[in-house]
This record gives sequence, structure tokens and C-alpha cells, in this order.
Amino acid sequence: MDFVTSLRAAWARNDSLLCVGLDPDPAKFPAHLQGRADAILEFCRAIVDATADLVCAFKPQIAHFAANRAEDQLEALIDHIHRRHPGIPVILDAKRGDIGSTAEQYAREAFERFRADALTVNPYMGFDSVAPYLAYGDKGVIVLCRTSNPGGSDLQFLETGGRRLYQHVAELVATQWNRGGQCALVVGATFPAELAEVRRLVGDMPLLVPGIGAQGGDIEATVKAGRTAQGTGLMINSSRAVLYAGRGEDYAAAARAAARETRDAINRFR
Repeated sequence: MDFVTSLRAAWARNDSLLCVGLDPDPAKFPAHLQGRADAILEFCRAIVDATADLVCAFKPQIAHFAANRAEDQLEALIDHIHRRHPGIPVILDAKRGDIGSTAEQYAREAFERFRADALTVNPYMGFDSVAPYLAYGDKGVIVLCRTSNPGGSDLQFLETGGRRLYQHVAELVATQWNRGGQCALVVGATFPAELAEVRRLVGDMPLLVPGIGAQGGDIEATVKAGRTAQGTGLMINSSRAVLYAGRGEDYAAAARAAARETRDAINRFR
């Protein structure tokens, strides 16, 4: 099953627009996991198992694994999600962006080595740097558009041809790059007005929306700005607020409670 089809099925099956980001920080792990060689895998696997029926996707952030020499644990985690929770898509958050020959290798890494269902990519180098990912027709390609960080405005809000750069990216992806229907966009919850503008430009294209929780994005404003007419279309990401809801041995149960609370808060405004 391709990424977009899996995502739509997960929206319906779990009645959820919540995406849980997997950004493991061993310094924040419960004491019983400290010092274990497989701590990252064990921590993330417990979070996944506790929340899988409450989410529409999981989003591991590759730097949090690579910096800890834990790429093998990332492979094992994605394999675990696919085997134990089939139908929940995995988005590898790597924000790749390089020339075509290098992009081909990044695509192999994401889709063949890690077996992710989708990948975040940077459009700054243009279509030829994105094309190698689109060659994997069943995989999602999630393009940075209007990011949640304050510094994103340094470039994304620049005017070009009478409109903002993020608007140009949104329209370009929707009208020219999305030939196989596999694209999505990253648009931050911290900018609901721009989120609404992107939705206007791209129709029902899925949007990955970081920025609620620790970054301060408002759930009601996010949902009302970004939902489609069917009340879907969003992958609203929460990472730290779910992962570190508890610091004891019951951390997975605390994560489940936080995920349920967030999913239900999102659903109140759909």
C-alpha cells in the first residue's frame, strides 16, 4: 500500500490526525534505561506500542539516532512498527536536499535501508534534487514549505514575483512536482494564517504540521486553518510533549495518556 493510501486509512481507522515524533534523547530517559546499549530502541518501541492506536503516523528524527550511533536501532524500530502495527506509516524526518546523484543515495538510505514510508526533503536546490525520491512511486515525499521555527521567515517569507516564497513552493509542488500524487508539505502550526493559505493553494494535499506542544502552536487554530472539507488532510506532530510526559518506569503509559489527550483535543475542532 502506498504512503497516501496508508495515511488516509490510518486517519479513518484510528480517528486521528496525530503524528507522534520519535526524537529520543537518552539524557531524558527513565533511570531503568540509562546505560543500556539498546536504550533508544527500547524507549521508542514502548512509546510506539503504547500509542499506535491513537496516531495516524510516526515520525522518527534521524539526527537523534545518528548522533547516538543508533542507526541500527532506527532500522529495528521501523521494522517493529511495520510488523507490529501494519498500516501506520513511518515518516523519516531527515530534511534531505542535495544534487541528484547524492539524492539518489539519500533515497536509497531512506526507502531501502530504513524502509521508511515517507521522507522530509528540502526544495531549495530545485526539482532535480527532489526527483530521485519521487522515483519511488509508493513512498511519500514531504517538502519543506513554511516551517515552524522563527528563522524560517528569513527566506520563506521573502517576496518573489509578487508572492511569498513559501506560496511559490506550495503551488510548485501541488501543480508540477506531485505527478504521482505522493507529495505532502511541511507547514508549521506556529503560523496558522500561512497554513490556511497553503491549504487554499494545494487543495486536499496532506500537510505535516509540527509546532504544537513544546513549540507553542495552538491546536484549535491549526485544525481550523489546515483541515480539508472532510476534516482530515493533516498530520499534526507532537514529539516532546508525548515522549517525555513521564520520567518513571510508567513513561509509556504517561505517553499514551498525553497522546490520547492531544488526539481528542484535535478531534474537538475537526
